[in-house]
Formats: sequence, structure tokens, C-alpha cells
Amino acid sequence: MRFMLLVHVDPRKFEGITEAEQKALDAQNLAEDKALIESGQFIAAGPLAEPETATIVRNVNGEISMTDGPYVETKEHLGGFVLVEVKDRAEALELAKSSAMTRYGSIEVRQHWSLEEYLER
Repeated sequence: MRFMLLVHVDPRKFEGITEAEQKALDAQNLAEDKALIESGQFIAAGPLAEPETATIVRNVNGEISMTDGPYVETKEHLGGFVLVEVKDRAEALELAKSSAMTRYGSIEVRQHWSLEEYLER
């Protein structure tokens, strides 16, 4: 089963983080990815640019509307993702619980379907 671990970041938790702390966090994240690669669970992962760089494209009454970010007033924003192949949801939740990023926000865990799997539902 594939699961997407969506990393939601609370920018307030990064206030005052030192360069050494940031480098340590980056090293932890890379080590987590390396462990997933070595276990065969890793499919893809990556950080996202800040929400200020985003543009939302919508169809509003037949007209295309584009809104530059940030577009949602929340404490957290989507900061990145990890796509994994695991045996079940419980295993995906264990991976999320062990992520260093839980100290800086939250991890949303959702099953990821192929197009074929989705159409068969």
C-alpha cells in the first residue's frame, strides 16, 4: 500500500532556530529518507517552496481565477511530502510518528491510489 505523508509546517516553531539546529534537522530528515530507501519503502519525497510563492487556479462560474499565496490563514502550511510503500496504514502511522518534522508541525497520513485503483473504487 502506498501512503502520502504530508508535512504541515508551523513557521512559528522555526522562529529563533539556529543555523546548527537547522543543519541538524536537515541531517535527520535526510537520514530518515535514507533509511526508507534502504528498507525499500521510499518512493519519493521533497520540500515545497513557501506558501507566498504559490498560486491557486480555480474555475469560478466558467471563468479561470488565479490567486497568489499565501491563500489560507492557518497556523500551518504544507511544507513537503514523503510517499512510501508500506504493508498497511499502521506502518505508515509509525513512520509519521517517528518523523523529526513532528516537532515543527504535523504529518497528515493519507492512502495514495494509482489511477486504476481509484477508478476501481
